[in-house]
Amino acid sequence: MDVSYLAAAPVILLLAGALAVLMVDVFARPPARVHAWLAAVSYLAAAGAVVGQWRRVAVDGGSLSFGETVLLAQHTVALQGILLTAAALGTLAAWRMLASLGGRTAEGVCLVLAAAAGFVLMSVSIHLVLLFIALEIGSIALYALTGIVRNSPAGGEAAVKYFLLGAFASAIFIYGGALVFAGTGEMDLLGVSSFLGSNVVLRPAVILIGVGLLVVGMSFKVTAAPFHSWAPDVYQGAPAGAVGFMAAVAKVGGFAALLNILFLGFSRYQEAWADGIAVLAAASMAAGTLLAIVQNDVRRMLAYSGVAHAGFILTGMTAGLVGMGGVLFYLAAYSVMVVGTFAAVSAVSGDPPQGPSADTFAFYRGLGRRSPWVAGVLSLLLIGMSGMPLTAGFIGKFEVFRAAWNGGFRWLVIVGLLASVAAFFFYLRLIVLMYFGSDETDETAESAEEEGCPAGRTPASVRWTLAVAAAVTIGLGVFPGPLLDFLG
Repeated sequence: MDVSYLAAAPVILLLAGALAVLMVDVFARPPARVHAWLAAVSYLAAAGAVVGQWRRVAVDGGSLSFGETVLLAQHTVALQGILLTAAALGTLAAWRMLASLGGRTAEGVCLVLAAAAGFVLMSVSIHLVLLFIALEIGSIALYALTGIVRNSPAGGEAAVKYFLLGAFASAIFIYGGALVFAGTGEMDLLGVSSFLGSNVVLRPAVILIGVGLLVVGMSFKVTAAPFHSWAPDVYQGAPAGAVGFMAAVAKVGGFAALLNILFLGFSRYQEAWADGIAVLAAASMAAGTLLAIVQNDVRRMLAYSGVAHAGFILTGMTAGLVGMGGVLFYLAAYSVMVVGTFAAVSAVSGDPPQGPSADTFAFYRGLGRRSPWVAGVLSLLLIGMSGMPLTAGFIGKFEVFRAAWNGGFRWLVIVGLLASVAAFFFYLRLIVLMYFGSDETDETAESAEEEGCPAGRTPASVRWTLAVAAAVTIGLGVFPGPLLDFLG
């Protein structure tokens, strides 16, 4: 069995960092900043390993290791880089919340690193058993992170809902894997592909049902409709600083698994699963956009917005391998923008929220006057997620729409364009409230004036997160070429 520790290095380093955080806390009880430095070193070391992987792939091409269960290829290395970037930025955004845990800061940092390790492992796993193990490592850490704030009843409720629906999704995934094994006798995706290429399956119903269940199990993780019901409650109840981390790494990890399953294992059945993915994409874009429009809570609006974005990403997947570059670009852009957006939410409403109305739209009235920096970056990120030109969101949507159009799914592109136009309404609504909303007679807004977090009180970690998110949103919108070439 070929063992390549370089292929597993990012996962090993992240788990080693999590273990180091716990051990240092047990024996030394250091201040929170020590845990921050340990986490930073873990991310940097893992990023260095990803650079080494990229050089190996550029020279030697793709490779298999650990009994052909781990794949190093251009797209898996790119997915690891996207995940590490989103996880590091999400940890920075969540640092105020993690530091506020006091003696339990080490637990929070350990959970963050463990979740990152799990989803990074998902991106390179091409064996269904290893994929499930990676899924559970990442998911269980996120369940605990959702309810880590003890004085937040909403967080505890959200954690229970997340756990129950997550366990249900995992069970569906396992059943799908069992059916695939029953139909092909293989559990590794390349073995499945080889079996389908060398055998004529006259009655592939069992295999197709298994593929469908695998897709459904991952659809829960990426919040694709109609499997998104957990997302609004979890996004609303979990600590705001951690929601960006959760939304980014879970979505990228889930899509990484879908890419490997469909593109590597079942590419020969693309005509069969592409139509199902297209329906799932259309349902996600329509449901996410329509439900986001009627929300009065910013977190719930962003949750339904995430459902719509899952639909946009699925749109690019309908084209198969041709849409791979566009999907990866969209994941990179969206993961950074959503982390920055929730960092701004945590700066405005507090973490946990300062009251039952802290996440309502009314709480954001006059934010442009109270906190110009937070309001400005939040507006930029919302514009980017709406897909306006000169932002990363526009390039991402253009790439996935182009792939779907060339792949023959022109009706789906039309649905996506209509959803993009409609989505601009709820993003613009919040921007208008921040800059043009009158707060003279609104009691909630007056409370926001007193309790809201002005620019001078915005934590340094949040300011840095917002700065990086803004730079990426503009940079990838104006100069997308280098990243598109890198991912293509």
